[in-house]
Amino acid sequence: MHKTQGTSFIRLHAPWQVLSREAEFLKIKVPTIKSYELKEERGFSGVMSALGRKINQPFQPKVPHLNSNSRTKFLSHSFSRDKLHLYNILQKDTFFDNATRSRIVYEILRRTSCTRTCQTTGITTLIAKGVYDCAFPLHDGDFKTTGEEEQRNDRQLLHDEWARYRAFYKYQPVDLIRKYFGEKIGLYFAWLGVYTQLLIPASIVGVIVFFYGYATMETNVPSMEMCDRRQNFTMCPLCDGACDYWHLSTACDTSRASHLFDNPATVFFAVFMSLWAALFMEHWKRRQISLNHSWDLMALEEEEEHPRPQYESTLIQKRQRRSKRQKTESGPGKLTWRDRLPGYIINISSILFMFGLTFSAVFGIIVYRITTSAIMAMSPDPETKSNVRVTVTATAVIINLLVILILDEIYGAIAVWLTELEIPKTEKEFEERLILKAFLLKFMNAYAPIFYVAFFKGRFAGRPGDYVYVFNGYRMEECAPGGCLIELCIQLSIIMLGKQLIQNNIFEIGVPKLKKLYRTLKERGADPKDTDNQQAREPQRWDLDYDLEPFEGLAPEYMEMIIQFGFVSLFVASFPLAPLFALLNNIIEIRLDAKKFVTELRRPDAVRAKDIGIWYNILGGIGKFSVIINAFVISFTSDFIPRLVYQYMYSETGTMHGFIDHTLSYFNVSNFKPGSAPNASQYDREVLLCRYKDYREPPWSPEAYQFSKQYWSVLAARLGFVILFQNLVMFLSMLVDWMIPDMPKNISERLKKEKTMMVDVFLREEKEKIQLIHSLFTKDGAGKAQGDARPLLQQQRQQAQNSGDGGPRTRCRAASFSQFSRQTPQSPSVRHTAV
Repeated sequence: MHKTQGTSFIRLHAPWQVLSREAEFLKIKVPTIKSYELKEERGFSGVMSALGRKINQPFQPKVPHLNSNSRTKFLSHSFSRDKLHLYNILQKDTFFDNATRSRIVYEILRRTSCTRTCQTTGITTLIAKGVYDCAFPLHDGDFKTTGEEEQRNDRQLLHDEWARYRAFYKYQPVDLIRKYFGEKIGLYFAWLGVYTQLLIPASIVGVIVFFYGYATMETNVPSMEMCDRRQNFTMCPLCDGACDYWHLSTACDTSRASHLFDNPATVFFAVFMSLWAALFMEHWKRRQISLNHSWDLMALEEEEEHPRPQYESTLIQKRQRRSKRQKTESGPGKLTWRDRLPGYIINISSILFMFGLTFSAVFGIIVYRITTSAIMAMSPDPETKSNVRVTVTATAVIINLLVILILDEIYGAIAVWLTELEIPKTEKEFEERLILKAFLLKFMNAYAPIFYVAFFKGRFAGRPGDYVYVFNGYRMEECAPGGCLIELCIQLSIIMLGKQLIQNNIFEIGVPKLKKLYRTLKERGADPKDTDNQQAREPQRWDLDYDLEPFEGLAPEYMEMIIQFGFVSLFVASFPLAPLFALLNNIIEIRLDAKKFVTELRRPDAVRAKDIGIWYNILGGIGKFSVIINAFVISFTSDFIPRLVYQYMYSETGTMHGFIDHTLSYFNVSNFKPGSAPNASQYDREVLLCRYKDYREPPWSPEAYQFSKQYWSVLAARLGFVILFQNLVMFLSMLVDWMIPDMPKNISERLKKEKTMMVDVFLREEKEKIQLIHSLFTKDGAGKAQGDARPLLQQQRQQAQNSGDGGPRTRCRAASFSQFSRQTPQSPSVRHTAV
């Protein structure tokens, strides 16, 4: 025990006997002395593999065991103290790596009961009760390299080859990450690497789509018609009273910018990204199985988890209440749904309240846009009037981003509190319920304003002479003349980039620095005597690690990537550059997370896991949901379907000429309601008719201002496209899933070969045991067998005692003779002894 600054440190060390016993109990797989050579590819595939390895060589991190080109694969088997001769034990101190040793020690601490009371089990309960402040494994020394590169420890290797920004172009040393931090963290960074890698082709295709829109901007007929001043489309006022009539040609820039994202290539890109999401899921499944095979996780079983401290304390309170009522000691029980009912009621009501809060925030932004637009439209400054839409859109999105960031932090804390109220029994249950709540709340918070712009804005505004009003005469806002897609693009890009820049990067860098500064200032105000003692002694490894930030789980890391995956896949039809920005962010994010794990966090407990858990199901749900969302964005938000309908049903020349005039309806200004017509007009001549964007009958029609036949034709085409797009993409996704097997062929072949080889090893060993026993009891009669067996048994016992030593070790062939008692002749002179 070491004491400094009033804090006591207890260092724990597990000797070989404890490690070997617990490794057998936990069924930890370790390499054996049996090995085989990996099959080398030949022919064209071999040439391509060799070429790929040569191309990738500069991108590989300089980690010694990763750069070895050995094609020898050692078989792995669950550790057993009875089969020490199967394992390549050169030194007991290094046979189990540090991550495995820390996991073993943590398992012992987790299940150890308190000696003074039977009501406390495990270190987690003691920490929850304040008996201990924390428990953590130590880092492997300092992360700064001081000696030669060949003598670097694992932490220094990770810092130099992984946690530096200058290594952004290199692959991640996933095997070393797993060795140092454990399988669960290793799988997270492997998943993040696969996701980032597959963003490269998506980014390339998105940039091509963007440049296609830029290249065809000058030849786009609808934009040319909208920008043509000779067309002289006189549009109806944008607000009541203060707003004047205006020419459609003044919205030329908006129309041209909208074509960058609203063009025929966008449909192709939406289909491509839907298939990309399916391909990403399949690729990750194969990568995950390859890692499971490489990390010996294929046969990993679900370990029985101990109850959480909060669950135990609640259960103890329930027993005490029951014992007081019954005046007898109640035995062990469990919490029922009646015990959790108050927590469930609070959960449901709180989640509904937070949904209402999110919608209220969106509605508040809508009110801000409506009122600000009306106020700016009344301004006497013509420049202010001309920039109304741009100013209102930009400021509203920035305010919306700030609200999202604030609510994100609030929702994260509330999700933890609500999950605690449910009293989950195990950490796994707690983590899954917390993830679902946090994802649901943060998903609604991030995407509610985007859904409004995509599917609701401008659809309930009404028409001239019959507008929808809110808040004492304010008209509901309408889409820009070029459509709502450009506003959706602006909304999506600012929220996505803002969250990545502010929340994911600045918060991750700034918050730990501020916490460290706070702890430093707090330590300076500690007892001067303890401070002097600390300064007189050089800080040890446990002192330095204690000053680091505690590891709080992978949920925040996964959450920000899952939300980003939603930005990339859900509304990608409106923003083809989303994969590119996600790629640039992830390149920084990987190194930022790496630096945080290596230099700023305490070393986490090594946790075994064979998959990424519930996050995979969430990814699959977002991928399927994205197909529906993109279908509706293309059909109802963009002008893709109206253009097709016009070109093939109403255009006399089969071209897009006349499309703008076709989409604009007529309104007789004499039908304005009192007070809604312009107070003063700058037009020299009197305006009799104005135009507005909609498919309605003209004022001279018997069914004036009713939806026209063109409206129903476009609506039918839109609904038909949604059904066609959804079924086509779903079919192609299922085809991709069917064509790509979950398990790579080479892994399947290796598993069969390793299973056969391990069976041969144990069969050979059993055969040798049987032959040895047979030779003992069949040699020249029972008396001679008894006389010869004892020295042989003594020799085998001596070999078994020396089997774990660091020096030369002979193969142990002795076994428990009682195992074969039914197959050997019974003799009163024979003693069945377990060796």
